[in-house]
Amino acid sequence: MLLLAALLFFFLHLGGSGPIPPVHPEILRLLHNAETLEELMVKDYGLREGDILLQKDRNAVDHKWSTLKIPYEIQPKLVARTDEFLAAFKMISDNTCLSFHKRTTEKDYIAFVSSRGCASYVGAIGGKQGVHVGPTCMVGNIVHEILHALGFYHEHTREDRKDYITIVSENIMKGRERNFKMQTGKTFQLPYDLSSIMHYGSTFFSTNGRPTIKAKVKEKEMGQRVRMTSIDIQRVRSLYNCDSAENQNKTSE
Repeated sequence: MLLLAALLFFFLHLGGSGPIPPVHPEILRLLHNAETLEELMVKDYGLREGDILLQKDRNAVDHKWSTLKIPYEIQPKLVARTDEFLAAFKMISDNTCLSFHKRTTEKDYIAFVSSRGCASYVGAIGGKQGVHVGPTCMVGNIVHEILHALGFYHEHTREDRKDYITIVSENIMKGRERNFKMQTGKTFQLPYDLSSIMHYGSTFFSTNGRPTIKAKVKEKEMGQRVRMTSIDIQRVRSLYNCDSAENQNKTSE
């Protein structure tokens, strides 16, 4: 526990700009994941499932963006990491009808802000919409948070999960059980995706290093933050009607 406390102190005092020092895999394991760090560090922060920021106006949540061309702004502290944001945008835009551009005068936009860990609201909330990016948030984590902002929840909270995973309650940190509750949401009749970039890893919020989630079939990539799967891509395309003639025309303009 003393080692963990020292490591957490180290990350809390890392700046949001400049080169990020190499992070040993054991440190990342002890810190669980960049998407859980914010909730672990701050009591009653207003987070759910580690990285979902809660809206005071619940009616604003779950709205998709009214445009396929998403404006963004990068906080000065994060400008040195611009290439990572561009790589995250590319991962999404290469296979969907969505694109991202620097904000000019748009009222509604994503604002990347420096933080301890990674966090985002779910869906468009209007105005300046913060996406929190910490020192350990890599490109895949950033994609994960952008997908939250676009309107997507975690895959492990799907209502049909019982056929694919088992939640191991006794291994979950006390007080974090709510992060594993099922949520009502659209699935677009797409299959459950154990390797989705939106799925928890097997030891997220573990109190003892043992699995909090066990897959019912063999799956080595559960919790991966390297790529969007074909189902992740289709989910975005479905929500934003990328295959409609109207939106196909918009993306070619």
